[in-house]
Amino acid sequence: MRFDYHMHLEYGSYDEDYAEGFFRAARARGVAEIGFSEHSHTFPEFEQLYYDDLILDDGFVGSFQKKWLRTNKFKYTLDEYFSFIEKLRKKHKVLAGIEVCNFQNQEAVAKILRAYPFDYIIGSVHFLGGWAYDTGAIAAEWENHTLKDIYEAYTAEAEKLAAAGLYDVLGHPFNIRLYKYFPDFDVTPYLERVAAAMRRADMIVDLNTGTYYRYPVREFSPYPDFMRTAHVHGLPVVTTSDAHKPEDCARYNEEAVRYARFFGYTEQIRFTGGRGRELVPLI
Repeated sequence: MRFDYHMHLEYGSYDEDYAEGFFRAARARGVAEIGFSEHSHTFPEFEQLYYDDLILDDGFVGSFQKKWLRTNKFKYTLDEYFSFIEKLRKKHKVLAGIEVCNFQNQEAVAKILRAYPFDYIIGSVHFLGGWAYDTGAIAAEWENHTLKDIYEAYTAEAEKLAAAGLYDVLGHPFNIRLYKYFPDFDVTPYLERVAAAMRRADMIVDLNTGTYYRYPVREFSPYPDFMRTAHVHGLPVVTTSDAHKPEDCARYNEEAVRYARFFGYTEQIRFTGGRGRELVPLI
């Protein structure tokens, strides 16, 4: 069996006809089971955490991010999300996940998450010092930072997520390569730190094809060096598409399976509901 547990409804709506497109795409690509992992910025329960953490001044980054927070954000409550998932479950096997940004107040995050019956929780580094580094509209900000600072900041944020003990999966690990800023220094210490933190927290690697088809780097995340490190540390993987549109569900899933097998993986995670998991053959 194949799975895809990382996808988002945010460009559409909680409409059954719209969601049906994800299931159609999964079937067409031989994927038997999917789960939605709505971004935390979908939900007003997380709104204050964004305003607490993001750069929101009148500069280049802040001006954009203020507009970003006012556009298509915080439009469904978590109760509405779970009600919609229950509608989908009348026709389909589907899991209810969430992708949570790397907020600084993890105690507040925990309070929100523990109130709802998620099947799995993805924690993803999306902000470095309050800057949404993966956003094309403000990609020029990369020129204002050294890559060593970027790698240190990313690693520290991933370690914080792992230490919180709230997350099943680290989303798209080391996607800081997405705009093709490649280091000319040894990054092994950073890879080792993140893998060790994930191991302590019993976290799963999100083998994410989205960075291949959505960003200039055109590579899966994690990139090969971290895949090797993850395998050495015994970290399990789950293959995902990071689909933001129905037609992208399970995109490059077969290639992701081959990619994982190249690094020695023979099994992947299947989520069984209620934060449960099992290892199944990677085929």
